[in-house]
Amino acid sequence: MKLVLPDRRGDARGFFSEVFRRDVLAAGGIDAEFVQDNHSFSATVGTVRGLHFQTDPHAQGKLLRVTRGAILDVAVDIRRGSPTYGRHVAVTLSARDWNQLWIPSGFAHGFCTVEPDTEVLYKVTSYYSPAHDFGLRWDDPAIGIAWPVDAENAVLSDKDRRHPLLADLPAHFTYPAEAA
Repeated sequence: MKLVLPDRRGDARGFFSEVFRRDVLAAGGIDAEFVQDNHSFSATVGTVRGLHFQTDPHAQGKLLRVTRGAILDVAVDIRRGSPTYGRHVAVTLSARDWNQLWIPSGFAHGFCTVEPDTEVLYKVTSYYSPAHDFGLRWDDPAIGIAWPVDAENAVLSDKDRRHPLLADLPAHFTYPAEAA
């Protein structure tokens, strides 16, 4: 994962920012071809979306940013054999801070809103494919994510409540990645 901080120039009118520039991202080690933009809106604080991932041949890298509100954004390494397998990274992304997070394929991803009326935009490197869409249990105690909401108050989809624990997750990804 990489934290991205786009330049934002402001004056009395407001601001201007190049939030996506392929050459700048590539120079920073993110050389990805994005094929789809996604936009989510969550009205309630404590809304949890995830932990999601897609498998090959539709595995997705994601570049996320928040345009309104704030989230705790989480990525979990699910690449079997990785020295960081089962570990997570959690970063606060907010419209105020104007930061972004790059999450490569091989990681389960999710977030929790920490402000009301939060909007998240993200670019992905592969199209959505229902047949390749999987998840990991958001509150798996073996992963130990310090979510800003407890299980009783979390707003989740039924689908997200049913994802398996890491111990029960098949080896969808391996480390290092197999050569194509």
